[in-house]
Amino acid sequence: MTDSPALEEIDEVVYEPSEETVQGSNVYEFMQKHGINDFEELHRRTVEDVDGVEASGLDWFWDEVVEHLGLEFYEPYDAVLDDSDGPQFTDWYVGGELNIAHNVVDRHAAVDSPNRNNVACIWEGEDGEIREITFHELHRESNMVANALGERGIETGDTVGLYMPMVPEVISILYGCFKVGAIAVPIFSGFGVDATATRIADAECSVLFTGDGFYRRGDEVLLKESADEAIEEAGHVEHTIVYDRLGAEIPWDQNRDEWWEDAVLEQSDEYETKSLPSDQESMLLYSSGTTGKPKGIVHTHAGGLTQPAKEKEIFFSFDHQPEDRFFWVSDIGWMMGPWMLIGNHAFGGTVFMYEGAPDHPEPDRFWKMIDRHGLTVFGISPTAIRALQKHGDEWLEGQDLSSLRLLGSTGEPWDPESWLWFYEHVGNGETPIMNISGGTEIFGCFLQPLPTMSLKPCTLGGPALGMDVDIVNAKGESIADTNERGYLVTNSSAPSMTKSLWSGDERYLEEYWARFEDMWDHGDWAQKDADGYWFLHGRSDDVLNVAGRKVGPAEVEGALIEHDAVNAAAAVGADDETKGTAVVSYVILEEGYEESEDLREELRRQVGEEVGKPFMPREVLFVDEFPITQSGKIVRRIIQSVYEDEEIGDLSSIENPEALDGIAEAR
Repeated sequence: MTDSPALEEIDEVVYEPSEETVQGSNVYEFMQKHGINDFEELHRRTVEDVDGVEASGLDWFWDEVVEHLGLEFYEPYDAVLDDSDGPQFTDWYVGGELNIAHNVVDRHAAVDSPNRNNVACIWEGEDGEIREITFHELHRESNMVANALGERGIETGDTVGLYMPMVPEVISILYGCFKVGAIAVPIFSGFGVDATATRIADAECSVLFTGDGFYRRGDEVLLKESADEAIEEAGHVEHTIVYDRLGAEIPWDQNRDEWWEDAVLEQSDEYETKSLPSDQESMLLYSSGTTGKPKGIVHTHAGGLTQPAKEKEIFFSFDHQPEDRFFWVSDIGWMMGPWMLIGNHAFGGTVFMYEGAPDHPEPDRFWKMIDRHGLTVFGISPTAIRALQKHGDEWLEGQDLSSLRLLGSTGEPWDPESWLWFYEHVGNGETPIMNISGGTEIFGCFLQPLPTMSLKPCTLGGPALGMDVDIVNAKGESIADTNERGYLVTNSSAPSMTKSLWSGDERYLEEYWARFEDMWDHGDWAQKDADGYWFLHGRSDDVLNVAGRKVGPAEVEGALIEHDAVNAAAAVGADDETKGTAVVSYVILEEGYEESEDLREELRRQVGEEVGKPFMPREVLFVDEFPITQSGKIVRRIIQSVYEDEEIGDLSSIENPEALDGIAEAR
């Protein structure tokens, strides 16, 4: 796949870090320490054995990460890695023992720690309630959770479900699981009965933490009834511990249900955190994918600590500073929730957590919270930004966003207009966007910029340190330096890559290692331009095959969004007698524009000019909103099902199922 004309629109460097920013960064300090002069040399040292350099490559880097970041093992490891069984089954920090909980809470709550009374979490409820939790308080409550789990028979390797609202208690539940060696199973609070039951049944959780409910757009969303129905369907759960957020009347099982106050807060606040092998499972994170049974992705204590700590803080993308207040829009049930918590708390940092909707009671909710709490890092999805942009610039007026030091994004490709709006209006044209990409499977990033890098709109900078990524063609040949699009792969393992899937090695190997020999296929289209900037162009498994020619939905959507009238777009494939597959596009218009046949034809022509005539949409349909997840991702699978009049399937991850009515009416 060759370069697209759309890239010409984003070929200008718009952000250049100052010399002060560069020399004050953690990555610059790291480079100076090791006599490394530029990023290319740094990245090469982190993944390759370099001639003339005694210590280099994966062994050197991932060993240095532990020392440089001050991460603590109870027992030192004998070897950084053992890949004798191939990259698919690499063992990391062989022979070592540690616990994530010790690193993220215990050591910061110690009597002699300067972080003991620092704020670990600032929380704001949708109703305006605000709470602050110190590391000392978090430590005490995590110990109580650990004791509650022990009292209910939970031992090392047992699974514990977290079907919780976004309240601070989710942090102590997560860390309490780590303390006892239990495997935490976060489940998105927006899931309905079937999706929740599937995960409980697959993980075989005997304890489930949940709540009576939470607030969303001013309404009470009840959680407990869904939890009960899911347990009835899945089985396994013997103890349900319920957090009282709403004071709502909820169904109650006297034999199984207990209130948080009784089950947890009556426990001792002392607990000796377990020392666990490096490869001991810490979390079971589920990735829905586009079809089939959700994938249970297995993470370890060593990988679950070192990767987010490396990326998030001391010397990587978010250049952690002691005064930072970090807010990433996510739920504990998605990978970004635990990633945000562990990455910040490994260094005694402060996270900000919000319960509700981004536009309640008005579209300026995020901007007001950034102003009110002096937040310094703000991460959000491109789709969510497009939705906020549609409300207009006036909602940013009067809000002081000068505390922001870095912006973040992940989840899907950007379009230049929305990226620039985020950069110029939220970041004041001087705050870099750390556009990162990885996934649940690696609990981290393959691609991400450093704050020392210049940026073009929509770029992801380059390969993450310690991640041996490449771009290859269908034959598995590297094409990274040809300015062509290809498959994003990695040639070696990293500590946080899933050690397998919960369902076993067969599906794990089929999902990630089957396309190319000894290469992890991540399922994304990637491209490095002539100046060395990396870009993503959507999922390779979402590709639309139109008359034998392939195009990613993101390419069509990007061409549509370039039109002044279009705020957001979604492209799907539809059966076509002539072409096999035809492109069908849905668009949301900007304020002041009205749908018309002339505009519809204009948009079709624009796609033809930008992407190619074979990919001109068969239909352009106008809607007011798309079905999205709570993290802001458009769910194309459901849009396609509605268009094709097929069975829609599970809607439990959808934030706004009423959007489907508009999709159906447009059809």
